[in-house]
Amino acid sequence: MSFRMLAGILGMVGVMTPGTLGASAQDNPVVVMETTQGSITIELLQDAAPVTVENFLQYANDGFFAGTVFHRVIPGFMIQGGGLTANLSEKATRPPIRNEADNGLSNARGTISMARTSVVDSATAQFFINTVDNARSLDHRGTSPRDYGYAVFGRVTAGMDVVDAISGVSTGRQGPHQNVPVEPVVINSVTVQ
Repeated sequence: MSFRMLAGILGMVGVMTPGTLGASAQDNPVVVMETTQGSITIELLQDAAPVTVENFLQYANDGFFAGTVFHRVIPGFMIQGGGLTANLSEKATRPPIRNEADNGLSNARGTISMARTSVVDSATAQFFINTVDNARSLDHRGTSPRDYGYAVFGRVTAGMDVVDAISGVSTGRQGPHQNVPVEPVVINSVTVQ
């Protein structure tokens, strides 16, 4: 291999250095979610999930998440919120968005993903934060509804201790809902930084 070829390869590798990745990460939108348990800072991965990030930012900018709760908390799995109020009434949403679960991102611990029904393209406002690595059960594996997966669109950069605290609250059943925190965990605001 010639010196010139090696220099070219090293130059391409240099494009992918942590410093460069950090600069790219600084361009990603960041939101702070204020909850009754504390603050969670989330970097939104706009390049990988543009439709999902735009959708989430619109809900955040509209103040939609204020007063919603984490209504589904399953220790060793995830915490879900963003669509129901403390009395478990569902808030009216915009139309569903396209599922971007095929974006190559994985449902690893600390990632935020869109919640949905069994219909692939049914996500609106509800999201969940993975408290463990859920890649095996939640990542995109194929095009069938069962295998399509859940779209990761961001990652917690600060406040994972708050996520873990929420994951540890006492839960029970309320009407048709299971795994509902006994004491509501309210999302007071989601602010774009």
